Amino acid sequence: MTKILVTGGRGFIGSNLAPELKRRGHEVWVCDLKHAEGPNYIRCDVSKYHQLARLFEQHEFAYVYHLAAEYGRWNGEDYYENLWETNVIGTKNLIRLQEEKRFRMIFFSSAEVYGDYDGVMSEDVMDRVPLKQMNDYAMTKWVGEMQVLNSAAMFGTETVRVRPVNAYGPHEHYSPYRGVIPLFIYKALHDEPYTVYLGHRRIFDYVEDTCRTFANIVDNFIPGEVYNVGGREDWEHDIKYVSDLILNHLGKNGSRITYKEAEPFTTRVKHMDFSRARRDLNHDPRVPLEEGIPKTIEWMKKFYGKD
Repeated sequence: MTKILVTGGRGFIGSNLAPELKRRGHEVWVCDLKHAEGPNYIRCDVSKYHQLARLFEQHEFAYVYHLAAEYGRWNGEDYYENLWETNVIGTKNLIRLQEEKRFRMIFFSSAEVYGDYDGVMSEDVMDRVPLKQMNDYAMTKWVGEMQVLNSAAMFGTETVRVRPVNAYGPHEHYSPYRGVIPLFIYKALHDEPYTVYLGHRRIFDYVEDTCRTFANIVDNFIPGEVYNVGGREDWEHDIKYVSDLILNHLGKNGSRITYKEAEPFTTRVKHMDFSRARRDLNHDPRVPLEEGIPKTIEWMKKFYGKD
């Protein structure tokens, strides 16, 4: 049995990852911002060093999955203090404790770090091409990666970086700052208008597939590695296709949708390479959009009382 901490463990990915790790027999602890009940839960704001330090005084962890973060481009514009304090200072706080306690870390970056790159986004692109991150959220994630790399070089800490790519599924609640899938489903369920940008294509990954791969990292932990984790390369779809799947499943006609050509300050197409995750982490996505969207809709219908 391995003792593991999941920071931000009550968030979307964390609340799916922690049960997957428990199913594999690990002792899993979770920390997050809110007071909450439940076994192995500790309230902790990672941007507050003494809160984190107290946690590590009470427990000795072999691995830390560091998911705690402020998410999203527009969230990073509207709440930039929270974004930089959590994503950058919070990560630095955890790295300082890692240097002392010597636990292994899985740091959650983002595919947003590839910025305006228009080729195939393989992990080594960041080492070969000077890229421009397109928003504060992307910048904080790249700063986090550089902090991890600097600590490894200076203090010998052992970390694996992951760059998730458009995960979606149960436990992702709607907010104006979340991704297109929960936004489209929520708006369609409530017969509210929304906008679809026609010039964008993405690969989406059902969260159960994502978390199975993330959980595999402790079984083949390679210090210094970095992985794109998403769906399959041939699961790349335009955003209208996603919206159409949702409308068709709900029996809606889309009369309240506005279609526009492209969203400003956003990468139009992300061509991803997942071969490294397949090689090292047995990455094996099984749920295509055509299956994952209905599963996600049913979860959101129950959550929002729309059965």
